[in-house]
Amino acid sequence: MFGFLSTFIPRAIVQGIPLIFGCTGEILTEKSGNLNLGIPGVMYVGGICGVIGAFFYEQAAAASGQFSNALALLIPLLCCLLGSLLMGLLYCFLTVTLRSNQNVTGLAMTTFGVGFGNFFGGSLIKLSNSSMTSVVLSRTSLVYKTSLPFASSLGWFGNMFLSYSFLAYVAVLLALISSYVLKKTRTGLQLRAVGESPATADAAGINITRYKYAATCIGCMIAGLGGLYYVMDYACGVWSNDAFGDRGWLAIALVIFAIWRPGTGIWSSFLFGGLYILYLYLPTTMEHMELKELYKMIPYVMTVVVLILTSMRNRRENQPPASLGLAYFREER
Repeated sequence: MFGFLSTFIPRAIVQGIPLIFGCTGEILTEKSGNLNLGIPGVMYVGGICGVIGAFFYEQAAAASGQFSNALALLIPLLCCLLGSLLMGLLYCFLTVTLRSNQNVTGLAMTTFGVGFGNFFGGSLIKLSNSSMTSVVLSRTSLVYKTSLPFASSLGWFGNMFLSYSFLAYVAVLLALISSYVLKKTRTGLQLRAVGESPATADAAGINITRYKYAATCIGCMIAGLGGLYYVMDYACGVWSNDAFGDRGWLAIALVIFAIWRPGTGIWSSFLFGGLYILYLYLPTTMEHMELKELYKMIPYVMTVVVLILTSMRNRRENQPPASLGLAYFREER
């Protein structure tokens, strides 16, 4: 049993890290009243922008014969944050400034993000002259996968909790900081006011547009880091088109599961990460292979169950922001 847990828990945590990034980013966005269903596309764009930065840096380093770990870390990170920020600005321009439908805009951005990633991913594959249908950035991946040097000397504890890259700890730290800001600071209080009743917040002198733009753009940048982590750490620096799967949608589902609380989203993401790979560990005979497809539904079933339970309890603190998904028209105040 212990041997199973020592293998299963690290894999569940690694699976959950991209979900923490996506969940935290979407919670911040939704707290402002914006429903961003474009998170899967944002994570995709964050991943491919990091890959573009790493690809050209590795090409330049190979030509010059000098490879800097610091630049290999910073260039993809900055490219990822910039690409995700632009996606957030695009979403805000369409939904906050132009007041377009948030559901349609989010779905369009997911489609755009996936197409953007596949286009530039395919272009990089051609530029690399690779016989494979993927881009391999092994040197950059090694920098991102560097773990704490003393983890291996701590036995099972180090393996389970300290053997991860720095982005894993950044994900947890950002979730904790977001939870603190939302609960304990004046900025968080005003952000929550914007999401609950923008007309009341506007009457109190709060700049609605500024808060919606800031929360959505910061949320997109955090979510984009989930895409970067997936490529550079989980996938070992290998970019393949359409390889993200449904992790972006899982991150959105986790917002409901975590009841719009970033702190709760941490352990919820690890739980979902475990449920996401649980089918690999459940015994299934060849005659019942279709059961594995049913096992893959477990995370979504859990979300539906939580949604039903929170709706039945009808506690206000467990409900989404009152103005979620609704455009704010100041002249109707």
